[in-house]
Amino acid sequence: MTDFSCVITAGGENGGSEGPDALRASVASVLGQSLRGSEAVVVLAARADGPTRTAARALADSSPDRVRLIHPDPAARTTGALRNAGLDAATGRYVLVLTPGERLHRHACRNLWQAGERSRADLVAGRWSRTTEEGGKEQEPPWQGELYARSRTVARFADAPQLVVRDALVTGFCLRREAARGHGLRYEEDLAHGEILFGPLAAAAVGRITLVRRLIVTGRAVPDRARDLAALVEAHRRVAATLDAHGLPALREERERAFVRDHLVPLARSFPRLPAARRTRAAATAARVLTAPVPHELPPLERVAATLLARGDAEGVLTAAYALSRPATVCAPVTAGGDGRMEWDERCPVDVTELGHQFRVFGGARLMNRLTRCTAEEGRLLLEGRLVLPPHLAPDAPCTATLEFRARGGARAVAFPVDDVRHDGNGVTWGARADVSRLLRPLGVRDTAWDARLIVEAGGVRSVSDLFGPQDLVEGTAVRFAARPRLGQLAGDTWEPYITLKDHLALRLTARRRPARTTRRLVRYATHFRPARKAKLLARALRKRLDRYRSRGFKATTYNTWLTRLPVRRGSVVFESHMGRCYGDSPRALHEEIRRQGLKLRATWSYDTSPAGFPDDARLVRRWSWRYLWALARAEFWVDNQGFPQHLRKPARTTYLQTWHGSAYKRMGFDETRVRLQNAPQRERLQQAVHRFDHFLVRSEHDVATLARAYRLPEDRLLRTGYPRNDAVVAERTRTETEGRLPRPPLAGALGIDDHKKVVLYAPTFRGGPAAGGKQARRRLLLDVREFAERFGDTYTLLVRAHYLEAARLPLCPPGTVIDVSRHHDVSELLALADVLVTDYSSIMFDFALLDRPVLLYAPDLDTYAAERGSYFDLREKAPGPVTETQEELFGQLAELKKSDIRHASHRAAFAAEFGAYDRGDAARQVVAAVFSPQGASRTTDHHDRGAGR
Repeated sequence: MTDFSCVITAGGENGGSEGPDALRASVASVLGQSLRGSEAVVVLAARADGPTRTAARALADSSPDRVRLIHPDPAARTTGALRNAGLDAATGRYVLVLTPGERLHRHACRNLWQAGERSRADLVAGRWSRTTEEGGKEQEPPWQGELYARSRTVARFADAPQLVVRDALVTGFCLRREAARGHGLRYEEDLAHGEILFGPLAAAAVGRITLVRRLIVTGRAVPDRARDLAALVEAHRRVAATLDAHGLPALREERERAFVRDHLVPLARSFPRLPAARRTRAAATAARVLTAPVPHELPPLERVAATLLARGDAEGVLTAAYALSRPATVCAPVTAGGDGRMEWDERCPVDVTELGHQFRVFGGARLMNRLTRCTAEEGRLLLEGRLVLPPHLAPDAPCTATLEFRARGGARAVAFPVDDVRHDGNGVTWGARADVSRLLRPLGVRDTAWDARLIVEAGGVRSVSDLFGPQDLVEGTAVRFAARPRLGQLAGDTWEPYITLKDHLALRLTARRRPARTTRRLVRYATHFRPARKAKLLARALRKRLDRYRSRGFKATTYNTWLTRLPVRRGSVVFESHMGRCYGDSPRALHEEIRRQGLKLRATWSYDTSPAGFPDDARLVRRWSWRYLWALARAEFWVDNQGFPQHLRKPARTTYLQTWHGSAYKRMGFDETRVRLQNAPQRERLQQAVHRFDHFLVRSEHDVATLARAYRLPEDRLLRTGYPRNDAVVAERTRTETEGRLPRPPLAGALGIDDHKKVVLYAPTFRGGPAAGGKQARRRLLLDVREFAERFGDTYTLLVRAHYLEAARLPLCPPGTVIDVSRHHDVSELLALADVLVTDYSSIMFDFALLDRPVLLYAPDLDTYAAERGSYFDLREKAPGPVTETQEELFGQLAELKKSDIRHASHRAAFAAEFGAYDRGDAARQVVAAVFSPQGASRTTDHHDRGAGR
């Protein structure tokens, strides 16, 4: 008896597209296992073709001790029957089934075997990946991340519901052979895609189930949903019946939603790439087999796509496919329902209110422009289409249109008049004849692709839209036109319309005649023969060398070795706020105080991506540029609130003022679990970076006990002055107490906030790392801002301030109800404007408490966050306002804000006194006097021996 039997079928009737290469790949992955006690059981159907039979015999002959060839009963024709024959022939302690083409990871059998022996589980499952439809890349289903977040053993399958809610057990799992036979587990022989049902049946029958984090199977093929929809639906129904039989209706409902998202929505998305005949057949099949109601809990566009599929509306599904890939585009003539909700259209009354199309306006909305005809007529390109234009978006003035072709990646554009424009209530039907041969004259090099778009103008307002069409609209029509490049016919001679991968119409310059084809072959040969290849390799090596010189590592080495030897330029100050992302916080307050006092200091500000919003009277340098490094090396003062790059050493005669960016609720520095788990060199690098600080601002003794201790800062480097950024906050409170809340700060007018509305500032904390490439990570907010707008939009305006390392994804809401202020440079101006603060664990609550205005804490994951990140105090005990854990609780507190404010006034005052004791409104003046005066500057500490970058 072997340890592992891997059953591989070949030649089944409903096994999909199998072949000898797929069989060889699967068997080779079994033979390559690090667990040598694994065998491949190849079950060969009687109907298998010649090449597959030859490949199977060759595999068995090459490894007779590890590859067994099984010839089942000729009556076993389906894949399910062949798999059952393989289960019967298996001799291993564990058995695993592979579809030809699927490949085992090298240590898959060993990982499964060890997990099974250790846990005594009857079923052991791991992760698997599949080849994507675009490009053939390997990709794991996104829901696997949660299911296999950690290795674990469960007593029953309901303890890991994703095993049966999603198609998690179609591959990548093994069964103890005795358990499989004892429970009589068999594949349904009449069911195509029987693996969808077999996995849940096995999970429901056996007892203990072990989940391992390891990748087990790769190369699983994505099912052809247009062809196999009926089989997929039938398998799904049988799984749902199994869940009902086990008394799990909630899991059944969850699976219904998952089936729509995993199969029906991808099918709808594929419609633009399918020929018209296949679209029609798929829609007809869907109308026949999809009898269950579409779940209401789905997002609106997914619900629209599933509803149209169930109705067999192929054209409607094609429109929904475009909307799914571009949710901000108006793709249907949305209509108002009886209760004011917006519906997709009259034929599909699905509620799409949350898409926000009712708030869009002509000129600002993206409109779907469906191309209905693309052909040649009298030597011209004839295009006809229809632009979706719902009644609420329709302009009052008559519409005129222009067809434009724009060179891809360039600025050149050629316009053609559109003579036929008809507005029919729900859209604009148009037609144009473009003489592309005469008027569209490309250079012939680097401008061979031209994208088409329609420009509709009414009353001086323009709406620009791409021309959407399915892939088969142009394919096979042989629509071609003579081309006249400026470089002559040798650069190209024919224009060909085509549909891009983004489903838009474009023209490409091709070579169809012999002179142009010969020229292109010569150009290709000249750029690909050996000398040209060597030249390319040389150019690539040169680019890599130049990239090395531009890399941060090379710059840091050059800076630490040479630039730090430059003499200090007296009176020069380099300011940086939040790693160059904004002109704000305490560095801005200090810069403005220096300017107000007229001190003769030369200011340099660093910016990360754009200098917009930074002061005009300062020198601006981009972060990590050579000018930035030069400025740092020669500066007499460094001022920032986050930390200059850790790898850069502070020059010996430079004073580093660290203003910091907020008091601490969550653990920081060496108190963080993440830092404690780092290796010694990483901790030493952090210590060296912190050791550069000459002065560190604190605003209370809480900062001394937390931040100063966490970063191991000595007492003589602490300045108990408060934060300069909070001087404006203290001044605003004084103004409010003496003059009242009105008039509001000028920022209110700039944001268009009505005087009768109160302002709620929502500022959540940082919850993850920055996105790849230094870009801001876009994250979904915990607060449902759309529901906020619906419930409080008449009385409140919500300002959303995402963390500077993140960007919020906001839905479209009624004008004046929700405003994204994440890019506003100075948060102090937002605090002065806000009447209420909603936050979770952000340090902004310590600053806002100085205003003595209501603070609401929305912390649905408080216990989890505190356990994972750690905290310095119990937030529920010391909070400046009510701590809510659900959105309903938060909205309830907001609805009774006056009562809540009265109840928590004393808590807020105590909070401000404890955490803002040194914020008295004169911090900037104190810091300037202590640091930038001749007496303060003389207290610079030389950290040259231990500076970061050594």
